Amino acid sequence: MEDSMEYRRLGASGLTVPALSFGAGTFGGSGPLFGAWGSTDVTEARRMVDICLDAGITLFDTADVYSDGASEEVLGAAVKGRRDRVLLSTKAGLPTGDGPNEAGTSRARLIRAVDSALTRLGTDHLDLFQLHAFDAGTPVEETLQALDRLTSAGKLRYVGVSNFAGWQLMKSLAVADRYGYPRYVAHQVYYSLVGRDYEWDLMPLAKDQGVGALVWSPLGWGRLTGRVRRGQPLPEGSRLHDTASFGPPVDDEHLYDIVDVLDDLALETGKTVPQIALNWLLHRPTVASVIVGARDERQLRENLGAVGWRLSEEQEKRLDAVSTRTAPYPHFPYHRQAAFARVNPPLASVSEG
Repeated sequence: MEDSMEYRRLGASGLTVPALSFGAGTFGGSGPLFGAWGSTDVTEARRMVDICLDAGITLFDTADVYSDGASEEVLGAAVKGRRDRVLLSTKAGLPTGDGPNEAGTSRARLIRAVDSALTRLGTDHLDLFQLHAFDAGTPVEETLQALDRLTSAGKLRYVGVSNFAGWQLMKSLAVADRYGYPRYVAHQVYYSLVGRDYEWDLMPLAKDQGVGALVWSPLGWGRLTGRVRRGQPLPEGSRLHDTASFGPPVDDEHLYDIVDVLDDLALETGKTVPQIALNWLLHRPTVASVIVGARDERQLRENLGAVGWRLSEEQEKRLDAVSTRTAPYPHFPYHRQAAFARVNPPLASVSEG
C-alpha cells in the first residue's frame, strides 16, 4: 500500500504531505461537542498509527477542542518513539472554556495554546499549526506577530488556517507580506461532492496565493459512506442524526442523485462509494491532502483504498455534472455567458494534470 501513496507540496511551501492524512477527532471521546465522534483509546490509536504509517500516511491532524484536549494526548502517546516519522498538525482558536481569554487568537491565547498543545502531544514543535477560526476581535497584525515569534522560537514549522472566508484569508496574507510574517500555507476546509462551496472563492484564492487545501469531512458528514440511499432509512447506529447539524444542509434529492452515480461507478470500478468520493477529491485543484478519520480498523483500511488509482475522465465528468450547483453571484456569469467564461473560466473545471 505504501508504494501507492502520493506526496504533494503543501501550497507554496517546501513541506511535503501525503495525499491522504489522518484526522484524530475520534481519539479521546470526552466532552459534549467534539467528543461525540469516537472514543479511541491509546492502544487502539497506536494500531491506527501503525496502519497509517504502513500505508504511507505521515500527517496526523487534531485540535485542542477535540475531546477537551484528550485527542492531542492520545495522539501524542500513540506516536511516542516515532516522532521523526510523523507530521503533527493541530489547531486552536475555538473556545476551550468560559473565560474571556479562553477563545480567539490573541497573542496571549496563542502562546498559551501552543505551549499546552506541545505538552499534550509530548513534542517540542508542531509541524503545522492552524487557526481554527477567524478572530474578528483581535487585530490580524497581533495574531501574525505572535505566530512569527512562535515560529522563530522553533515551536512551529508552518502555519495555516481553517474555515476562513476569502477576505479574511487574503487580508491575513497581505499583512504577512507587508511585515514579513510567516504566510499561511494551508487552509483546512470543508469540501465534498455534496458541498462544493469551496470552489467559488477559496479555491481560486488558494491557486493564486499558493495555499494548499486540507479537506475535512470529505464524505459530507457521513452522507457518502454508501449507507445512505434513496428510499432507505438511515441504518441503525448511524451518527448522521447527531452530526448533520454541524455542517451545511444538503437537499435530499441532490444527495440521492449523487449517490446514484456513485453506485454506478462502484459497479464499473469495483471500488466502494466512499473510495470513489475520496478519489474524486484527490484530483481537484489546490487539494494537498484529504483528511480521513476512522472509528475502527475496517473503516480506516477502506479509506486507504482511495489512493493508487484514478477515475477515468468520463467518470469524473459524470460526478462533476451531478454534483454541480448553481454558482452564487458574482460567479454565475462565468458559467452562463461564453464571453465571461473565455476571460475567467471556473478553476474547478481546469485539470492540473
